[in-house]
Amino acid sequence: MRTVTGAELKSVLHFRMLIERMRQTFRAGVEVPMRHHHTVETYGQSDGTLLLMPAWQVNQSIGVKVVTVFPDNGAKDLPAVQGLYLLMDGKTGMPQAVLDGTALTKRRTAAASALAASYLARPDSERLLMVGTGALAPELIEAFATVLPIKHVLVWGRSLEKAKKVASRFHRPKFRIEATADLEGAVRGAQVISCATLAKEPLIRGEWLQPGAHLDLVGGFTPEMREADDDCIRRSRVFVDTREGACKEAGDIVQPMKAGILTDADIAGDLYDLTRGQRAGRRFYDQITLFKSVGTALEDLCAAQLAVEMVIHNDTIR
Repeated sequence: MRTVTGAELKSVLHFRMLIERMRQTFRAGVEVPMRHHHTVETYGQSDGTLLLMPAWQVNQSIGVKVVTVFPDNGAKDLPAVQGLYLLMDGKTGMPQAVLDGTALTKRRTAAASALAASYLARPDSERLLMVGTGALAPELIEAFATVLPIKHVLVWGRSLEKAKKVASRFHRPKFRIEATADLEGAVRGAQVISCATLAKEPLIRGEWLQPGAHLDLVGGFTPEMREADDDCIRRSRVFVDTREGACKEAGDIVQPMKAGILTDADIAGDLYDLTRGQRAGRRFYDQITLFKSVGTALEDLCAAQLAVEMVIHNDTIR
């Protein structure tokens, strides 16, 4: 059984290739049961979360990701999200590979946001704001720059030093990147805003969004977590990665629905609809669009299959 490290994953899962594979996988469909979501109590700290995410394609592959999310890990200089992915043969059930689940999650999450942006962001978007300074931030910046002509990136975080650290990770990029302490000003000037935080209260205000902006919400994965306020929902054409996941787990969707601000019919579509051409994405140039993702095991299976294919190919030609 092959072990695929995080370094190997990053070296073989090029975003352009992964985004296109993900587009085809959403079109084809995968068996994806609702993920198991468990709260893990801790002593004197924020509760942790255990996620079990299975998926399979008949006669092809079976996969399951085991993930933990511990919000206080940042203080220990550890990633908040950690995990492993097990890929098995779809005909025999035999294990084929164990992959670094943390690296896989980062890569596929960023690819899903970029896939959505290929339908929802203005195709001439040049200014990106990255809200959040965690491990996902560099991945999201790289992914958006793959599908859009990004020329200027601002990074905002609660810690300006951490934002500067994210910006410094990019060496000789094709775009200018710098940290900012002015969240409102950065939102008002951005054409694409991507949020990857563990915020419990909204950070982005709808009144700050300029006409034509695309808002990408990645961080909140429980009904109690929120990155954007109700005005963002009111002003936007709303899309999600999957209706089943977002309408149950995403605070940015669940809370407005409970308040009557958003209904099922108001959700314009998901990634199945967009990739299959069943729903239009951006309808006009100045429209504000919003994409909320909570992740789906389809994305993990897609990324794991591609990574193993590429690793095996590299092993063969060595």
